[in-house]
Amino acid sequence: MVLATAVNEHLANISNYLIYSAMAVYTLAMLAHCFEWAFGSRGAIARRSAEQGGTLAETVAATAQPAARKVTVTVASAGGGTATLTRTALAGEGATVVTGGRGDDETDGPGAAGSDEQADLLGRMAISLTVLGLVLHFGGVLTRGLSVTRWPWGNMYEFSCALAFTAVAAYLVLLATGKKVRWLGLPVVVSALLTLGLAVTVLYTDSEQLVPALHSPFLAIHVTAAIICGGAFHAAFVATALYLLKDGYDRRIAAGRTTGPLGTDASIWQRLPSAGSLDKLAYRINAVIFPLWTFTIIAGAIWAEKAWGRYWEWDPKETWSFITWVAYAAYLHARATAGWKGRKAAYLALLAFACFVFNYYGVNIFVTGKHSYAGVG
Repeated sequence: MVLATAVNEHLANISNYLIYSAMAVYTLAMLAHCFEWAFGSRGAIARRSAEQGGTLAETVAATAQPAARKVTVTVASAGGGTATLTRTALAGEGATVVTGGRGDDETDGPGAAGSDEQADLLGRMAISLTVLGLVLHFGGVLTRGLSVTRWPWGNMYEFSCALAFTAVAAYLVLLATGKKVRWLGLPVVVSALLTLGLAVTVLYTDSEQLVPALHSPFLAIHVTAAIICGGAFHAAFVATALYLLKDGYDRRIAAGRTTGPLGTDASIWQRLPSAGSLDKLAYRINAVIFPLWTFTIIAGAIWAEKAWGRYWEWDPKETWSFITWVAYAAYLHARATAGWKGRKAAYLALLAFACFVFNYYGVNIFVTGKHSYAGVG
């Protein structure tokens, strides 16, 4: 039996102040990123069209034009001889042509390829503010846990704070390892702000002790893994959504339609990496994190057996965790075996993320089950 300890209200209040301070600093970082995008130089295709004196649509169409190549096939005959066939094929036959003519791993936009000095300074300021916000954020999560001497993710408010922290931390780690992903700063900070805003307004609960079922080492194992998966799924969702918008923009420009929200020469989409890069980034994140999500479900089942006597009872949380697993498995399977790439795969990824979001918010708030101790309602 685990004895509950008293709540340290002073540390709990400090935690609240630190979370609000982190949100204020993240807001400044978001503004700095916005100014960076506003004053940064355009993408590679847009710069090339300006240098060549043509229109953006002409440059995109020219770079996307499939190039001719020779294909040689050697066939062995029944009599032991061979026959060689040579024909000219287009690059688009049996190959993927990246819209915009850019390599899948080539980066662009603020902080990557060709940003001017003013935008680079704003970007560095945004990163510095993001680091400061993360330090305050960590302090808020830490003091929340210290106020009740337990892992600080026993309810939806605490889980959301930890989830936002993980997303921002992962972004900064990528930057620290030399990845040119500063363009991710704006969507990551905005996502963190939205998550924290929902946490402090709708999901907030006072610092308190846990129900007996949650007094287990699996709180650190199972929930920590879920938090990491949630941050990664959010990042993959951002990359997928940006891919769909970027791909739509490229298609409009290639078709000569330079009007509308996704088709102006001054569009912000010119500052993003290529559509192929975004698509590949989303796939890589989902592929890397999927085994951890599998482990999360298995660890939850083991915890359920320890707490309730059965590994699986088709509780709503268990059911939707499994549905989420199936959706991501279908996405990865389609990419690996059916060759699905691009928009079809992106729609599957969005469906899988929607299952994850419903599993977190919908099941916890609107569905009654054994996970109803999430702290809301």
